[in-house]
Amino acid sequence: MTGLDSRVLLDPADGSLGPLLRLADDRLDGGAGYGRHAHAAVDVVAVVLAGSLRHAWGREAVLGPGDVAVLRAGRGLEHDEVAGADGAHVLQTYLRSAEPGAQPAHDALLRPRGWVDLGRADARLWVGSSDDADDVPPGLRVVLRDGEVTATPGEGPVADAATVLVWQLDAARPAWAE
Repeated sequence: MTGLDSRVLLDPADGSLGPLLRLADDRLDGGAGYGRHAHAAVDVVAVVLAGSLRHAWGREAVLGPGDVAVLRAGRGLEHDEVAGADGAHVLQTYLRSAEPGAQPAHDALLRPRGWVDLGRADARLWVGSSDDADDVPPGLRVVLRDGEVTATPGEGPVADAATVLVWQLDAARPAWAE
């Protein structure tokens, strides 16, 4: 796809991070998209870090910096996401579906702070910044600082100015991994 630079941060194919399938740092040029594609039995949580992104499925939503989109593909859907004229920097997290046979759904959350309700018990997302100091919870920390994204387990305060996302995952090995 022209205009898309995707860097996979985590891809635990062995089930070691419970429901987490993939974590990617995606950068799209202005007007670039992923192309119409299908999903089934997966939940995709997209956090716009910079720029804007239009989600084309159901009720279309245009997301800006700090917005979170939660796509529950359930039994299946086709969709596309297209960057605005200014491009987009997006963190895409793919989780095994909590309800693989359910009706597809999409929620757009405008600049949430703190815990984001994903409607599932095995994965929680916290959105904040290094300014939250002692309130940053422990877990898999995704830190955006000066345009660079890192993902590492951590706890305690985050040094220097940064956007901070924390995933808390039920890392029990799924039945298929046994």
